[in-house]
Amino acid sequence: MTLPSDRPFPITQSVVPVAPQNFGEFLSVPGADLVFTQDGAGQYLSFYWREAERYALDPTDVVCRPIEETFAPMAIVPYLKWVHQVLNYLIPIRFECPFEYAGEYLIFDLTISPILMPHGTATTTVVMGQFLGSASRERALEIVNTLVHSSIFPRSDRYQKHLTQVVWNIRRSLDLDTIWQQTVVGLGEALGVSRCLIFPYKASSTTLKAVAEYCQPPLEPLHLELPVAEDTYVGQALSTLKPITVASRAGCESGLEPAAAEEMPSVLAIATCYQDQPNGLIILHQIDPVRIWSDVEIDLLREIAEQVGTGIAHAMLLEESRSLASELQRVNDSLMQQHQELEEARRQAEAASRLKSDFLANTSHELRTPLNGMIGFLKLIIDGMVDDPEEQSQFIAEAHGSAIILLQIINDILDIAKIEAGKMQLELNPVKLDDLMTAVENFTRPQAQQKHLSFEIRTPETHDEVILYGNYQRLLQVMFNLVGNAIKFTHQGEITITAEVIPGKIVVQNEEKPGRVKISVADTGIGVSLEKQDKLFQSFSQVDGSRTRQYGGTGLGLAISQKLVEAMGGVVNFISLGEGLGSTVTFTVPLYQTPLMISTP
Repeated sequence: MTLPSDRPFPITQSVVPVAPQNFGEFLSVPGADLVFTQDGAGQYLSFYWREAERYALDPTDVVCRPIEETFAPMAIVPYLKWVHQVLNYLIPIRFECPFEYAGEYLIFDLTISPILMPHGTATTTVVMGQFLGSASRERALEIVNTLVHSSIFPRSDRYQKHLTQVVWNIRRSLDLDTIWQQTVVGLGEALGVSRCLIFPYKASSTTLKAVAEYCQPPLEPLHLELPVAEDTYVGQALSTLKPITVASRAGCESGLEPAAAEEMPSVLAIATCYQDQPNGLIILHQIDPVRIWSDVEIDLLREIAEQVGTGIAHAMLLEESRSLASELQRVNDSLMQQHQELEEARRQAEAASRLKSDFLANTSHELRTPLNGMIGFLKLIIDGMVDDPEEQSQFIAEAHGSAIILLQIINDILDIAKIEAGKMQLELNPVKLDDLMTAVENFTRPQAQQKHLSFEIRTPETHDEVILYGNYQRLLQVMFNLVGNAIKFTHQGEITITAEVIPGKIVVQNEEKPGRVKISVADTGIGVSLEKQDKLFQSFSQVDGSRTRQYGGTGLGLAISQKLVEAMGGVVNFISLGEGLGSTVTFTVPLYQTPLMISTP
């Protein structure tokens, strides 16, 4: 009996093993000398052979045993591969196959058919064979060799449906990585090839690099990079947009370098394209057995390559649109950031303008007060309103004091203007700490005593003098500002000035110095709330900016002091725990040379 090769064997029920003699009677097909069922692993589920008694073969010894342990074909591995193909594609195949048993080589015309289950799948095959006669070992090996080196598996509608599913999966995705991976896996599994690779291609490409790869175990990924040259199968496939097949030896001559353990494969290369322009390359390898690519396979691959090319083109367009959208979003975010920065700069400029307006209003008051005092006292003297020389001397002293205050205000304004213009240049020289502290004490102690405040200066104990590296006049100005503020804002308690040597190399104006001196001015005055402390070092800003504030001044003292200290390579810090808790201002000055400290017992 022969079976048509274009439809499955018409058995739709699962097979239940029966006694061998009953199984033969059940089939009783003319010309079927050999009938058995087996699973995908090759284990016999039932067995009948017309000549079993002649060869002393007990069928009960065959059932439920692996094929390699009993009555078996000479080429077991290819045979089991064809069994798997029958189960996967659900179509029968027919071929001549030699079996070896009892020292003889028996040739059968076999037909392997799937046994379909109700849900349309199969896990079991039925094999029917017609005995063609015995043969020599050489003839049996010749038949085996022919089988191994040929493709006997027919193509069918089911095979095409499998590949159609691959195309459907690809067309449903717009992600390039998914398309590449599903293409190689789908084609590799559907065609049963040893390896499937896909390479993206652009018109400017000189080499192709595999981005996805499928391979059957035990093969390892190759990660191929192929040159694009007109005289190679790669260049021909891309230029002609036609499938190019390459035999194993020709593949070697084309520069293909497979893994060291592999034989040279037969190759099929086909370009993916969109609107007649190539955008990728699919390469199929078949190593064992050597693949003879049929016209049906090539036609199906050509259709699939066109669909894959369309999918790749659509995915690239989507990727480009996403990239463009991302770039537009980035530009928009950048513009928004710039707008916010400009808005913040505008806000700060308006705030600075308001501060300067408030500063001018307050400063005009600060300027007029001492100026009016000077004019008033001098006018009294000029108009002869002085009764005696002692009163005249008192009026002159008051006018002189007002002039000094006016000069300090003008100096502050000029200094901050010079600093903001970037024209403040300081010449740094050695400055004795004791000289600086003596000048500060002589000028500020009387002011503290007038308010009945305790005044103390603490300097480090050393064997030699502590010498700073700075500008004496500017350091004195900073000290007067800080101590003056401490006295102004303290009504009772004490003012404490402390100096501390901090070793550690620093670089000031490209010169290395051995350390710093930290000077602190602490008071028990009104303090500053935490939320208002950020205003202290702003130019033209005061914690209390109203014109009727209790304390006078331009509000430039701390800002000027900070700029001067930073110009001398130091840092200014303000510390206050809150209103009514006093405050401490510290600043650092580079140390000119390291003093010899007196150790404390």
